[in-house]
Amino acid sequence: MVRYLLILAGRIQGVGFRFFSQLKATELSLTGYAQNLDSGNVKIEIQGRQENIDTFISYIMVSNKFAKVMDINVTPIPLISNEKKFKIKY
Repeated sequence: MVRYLLILAGRIQGVGFRFFSQLKATELSLTGYAQNLDSGNVKIEIQGRQENIDTFISYIMVSNKFAKVMDINVTPIPLISNEKKFKIKY
């Protein structure tokens, strides 16, 4: 089990990107959250099996037809033991 902080840049706010991320994370049994940042970027904390996170990152890089991820910064962070699901933070 691993956890990463992802900071994504591109056309990713106001296009359903966080909802798309939540659907994919749930499908892959991942926990964490997605949150819009004032900078126009999106912050995602994602936790689960490494291979599922790799698949998740592949999905969000392609994203839905309205969003376009231009850059992603991936940083390992400490696990959160009591987390149960993937949420959207507002």
